[in-house]
Amino acid sequence: MNGMRIKPLEASKLHAAAKALYEAGGRVQFAYAWSPHGSGTEVRYICAVPDQQDFDVWTVAGCSLPSLAPVVPLLGWYEREMTDLQKIKFSGHPEPYPLVLREDDSTRINGSLKSYPPTNGHAHLPAIETRDVQQLPFGPIRADVVESAEFTFFYIGERIIYYQPRLFFKHRGMESCFQGQRPDHAVVIAERVSGVGTLAHALAYCEAIERAAKCTVPPRAQALRVLLAELERIYNHLHYLGHLCHTTSLKVGEAQGKLLEEKAKQLIARLTGSRFLRSLLTPGGLRRDLTPDRWLGAGLEALRQEFVAYVERLEASESHLDRLITTGPLPARIAFDQGATGPIERASGLDRDLRRDHPYAQYAELPLAVSTLKEGDAYARERVRMAEVEASFILCQRVLLLLEPGPIRTECAPPPLSQGLGWAEDPRGSLFYAVHIGGDGRLARVKIKSPSFSNWRAFPFTVHDTNMMDYAINEASFGLTIAGCDR
Repeated sequence: MNGMRIKPLEASKLHAAAKALYEAGGRVQFAYAWSPHGSGTEVRYICAVPDQQDFDVWTVAGCSLPSLAPVVPLLGWYEREMTDLQKIKFSGHPEPYPLVLREDDSTRINGSLKSYPPTNGHAHLPAIETRDVQQLPFGPIRADVVESAEFTFFYIGERIIYYQPRLFFKHRGMESCFQGQRPDHAVVIAERVSGVGTLAHALAYCEAIERAAKCTVPPRAQALRVLLAELERIYNHLHYLGHLCHTTSLKVGEAQGKLLEEKAKQLIARLTGSRFLRSLLTPGGLRRDLTPDRWLGAGLEALRQEFVAYVERLEASESHLDRLITTGPLPARIAFDQGATGPIERASGLDRDLRRDHPYAQYAELPLAVSTLKEGDAYARERVRMAEVEASFILCQRVLLLLEPGPIRTECAPPPLSQGLGWAEDPRGSLFYAVHIGGDGRLARVKIKSPSFSNWRAFPFTVHDTNMMDYAINEASFGLTIAGCDR
């Protein structure tokens, strides 16, 4: 199986199909457009169906389609992206204005931008009819090394009444960089889409290629992939906890969290030679074998004990908790409708995790505790990540205990005109790669669905009607990255 169950649909059937999926408890994960080997434009909707491991893929031909955003709000950004980059028109869209492009730009080449124009004009903003409301445009250049983005606040005193983020200031052309590349070479590109998700991106990409090639990855390589993915989750969440302490002015907690992150990276570097887990995966398995001897288990247990003590101190820091509890609540209904993913959706009561619901690598053979909470506030988002770190330590130790010798790679060459879908539960949420192989055996199209693209869509709903002084805390509690959007 290539991870997909293709289902051609007529445009007139889209709304009915979306409503039926919604009522059954399923979810459209993302949508994208491509031209199947020069035969016209096709829009694909990737759908998660309850109790089904592979994903349904609705394929609809044409450049003029009805918008599904009124039925599935999370598709609003995907449709606007396709309108900007592929000139596809979606009738009845509730937000019919550019997302990726500036409103006066029409520079497109083969579905990608040649360059971005200067930032002229303003994003679509509501009309303000009272003098009591103040407007604050913040960015795109911000302090420190924070990524480029512009945020517009409308506020009265300290109360934010409306907030709109404006991303996509940098176009790196990551998806177009894959085109024409050999499948086994392009994993290097996947590793550089987002620096904080190197392993997850490489894993989702390799899974997509492997499904297109219908190759079976050896058990040892599958187990080591789980180990590496959970090590990446550990260091990401430790950094998150330290950064969250920074925003609540708990400086000791910030220092301790980032020290634990550093210790995790040192273990990773000793095991792999790369602090960010690069140059390890390849379609078909691993580039080289790893030897996680007894020292790694001992090192992880020592780190876990330090982590447990760190969490106990955080939970006893009232000044820290006071800034998190009830800050930026995200109701479950909004989280579902707007496409929130990962720790964000789980903190709002949505029990979803690709590792369990659509298992890959060796996850189907391992016990996985998925933590969920219902409060949906910044404190819940912190606690979900704390629980995930503890679960990751357990998974790593289980892999080390069960790891067997054996080969770590098999031949994996997808045939011409094949396709595959790969996914991984990135530390920030669901990550997908859809790959299409051309007639020459090289990549013809690669579509990336990153977790931050989803969570940025949901984030503004937690900002409206909140306090200006809590904004930085709320944003940090989401763990967003802009590199996941500025493709």
